[in-house]
Order: sequence, then C-alpha cells, then structure tokens
Amino acid sequence: MYAISLGADGAELRPLEPWQADEFLAHIDRGREFIGQHNGLPDVVTDLASSRAYLQAYADKAATDTGRICGIHLDGGLVGAVILRTMDVAQGTAEAGCWLEPAAAGKGLVTRACRVLIDWAVEERGIHRVDWWVSSGNAPSIAVARRLGMSREGVLRDSYLYRGQRHDQEIWSVLAPEWRAAR
Repeated sequence: MYAISLGADGAELRPLEPWQADEFLAHIDRGREFIGQHNGLPDVVTDLASSRAYLQAYADKAATDTGRICGIHLDGGLVGAVILRTMDVAQGTAEAGCWLEPAAAGKGLVTRACRVLIDWAVEERGIHRVDWWVSSGNAPSIAVARRLGMSREGVLRDSYLYRGQRHDQEIWSVLAPEWRAAR
C-alpha cells in the first residue's frame, strides 16, 4: 500500500479498501455525531457489514474509474477521508467530498488531502471540472472550497432533505485551467 505525505505533521493520504472495514467503522463511530451534522455517512455506515459495503462500493468505483476514496491518517490512525463521489472521465467531471473526526478538525488536513486528490484527478485522469456540493450551513466545508480556489456557482434552495429538514445546497467548482494557474 502507498501513502502520500500531507506535510510535516506526519499526516498521510492512503487508499481505503474493503479489508479496512473494521478501522473505517471505528473511525465513523468516533466521529458519528460530528460527521453527521452535515453528512449522511453515519446513517449509512452503522455496522461492520455496512462499513465493508461502503468501502466495496468505492473499490468498485475505483475499478471502473468512476470514483475514489482515500483515508486521511494522522499519528498512525484514520481520522478522515476525501472522496471523488462521482467521476466521469469521458465528460471530464467529478464531485469531491470529505469528512473528519472532531479531534482532527482545524489542522488543514482536508484542504491538503483535497489538493492531492484534485491534482490527481486533473493531471492523471484529465478531469476538467471538479464540483463541491455543500450544505449552506456547513461553514467549515465552504471554507475548504474557498481555500481550494473554487468558485461559488449558486444555491439550490431547500434541495436537500436531511434528517427530516430541508437544507439549501451550494455548488462550488474549480476548472482545470484555474486549478493549474493557482498551483
């Protein structure tokens, strides 16, 4: 397995695979309430079988070149992840996403990990446009989009039903020429 350094603090980006379902479930359990504020993942990954199924779905996406998941590791443990939730190489589009445990928040880990993942998508897979869909109430995720040099394209009002309440979603994006120019 490979690891990509995310900086001097020892953080690393590594692929997540189905055989890591135990570690992934423990990670989700540690951050269940925090992650679940804006992300439905804790409602999906509830036990070992669902953890394995989630990671298998991303293994299948990797095998068909339609998505990716990479874990953010700090001090030897899994503390978050970045994903290409969707990826259409023929169209040159992808949608990125992320989450972290609360203990790992505020260290710049997501921004650093997303830079690696987006750079890979643009330079290795020829992706032209990377989208970032975020709840309007998720200020930390919006801040990541800004730090990544993304542009806010609009708001889909009351478009996302989450835990019985409607939420606005913002769409942010970066285009490959903008990405390259910012590097």
